[in-house]
Amino acid sequence: METPIIYLPPRLELKIDLTDEQFWQLCQENDDLRFERSATGELIIMSPTGGNTSKRNVKITTQLDIWNSQNNLGEVFDSNTGFTLPNGSDRSPDSSWVSRQRWDNLTLEEQDKFPPLCPDFVVELMSPSDNLEKTRAKMREYIENGAKLGWLINRKKRQLEIYRPQQDVEILENPQTVSGENVLPGFILDLTLIW
Repeated sequence: METPIIYLPPRLELKIDLTDEQFWQLCQENDDLRFERSATGELIIMSPTGGNTSKRNVKITTQLDIWNSQNNLGEVFDSNTGFTLPNGSDRSPDSSWVSRQRWDNLTLEEQDKFPPLCPDFVVELMSPSDNLEKTRAKMREYIENGAKLGWLINRKKRQLEIYRPQQDVEILENPQTVSGENVLPGFILDLTLIW
């Protein structure tokens, strides 16, 4: 039997074998905790975010939702939504968006559980307890699993990293806005509300 992998706080990670249904049940029975699961089976128990990170997450998701309500091109999700990526990991981006066609192609049961897809667009907002290299690895994982655009927002450094398929990461220093490009046509995130 393989020895479990345990990482100490700020995040606790355990290597245990769970089926998708067992992972779903674990999350439902412990809804006061946030879980993610890596493609290799590590169970990641995450603490709630602090007030400053949470209020900024809301500003990101609200701006995205207002744009989506005006354009009706898909669905917007907050940090509580788990997605089962094609590589088998279960991830919860801080904010995300799925195109209308991809969302509507899911069954009602798939929509009610952890949708079995990678969002088209993802945002991760660094919190004080986040590890930059691990968060960058998560961003690469989203792109490798089908995300068309991803933003890693590092408030501490006032940097925004833009992830796109088959392109090098672009790093912007203290931008005031950022465009959703052709993935989110017409969407501009006002970063002055985030810094």
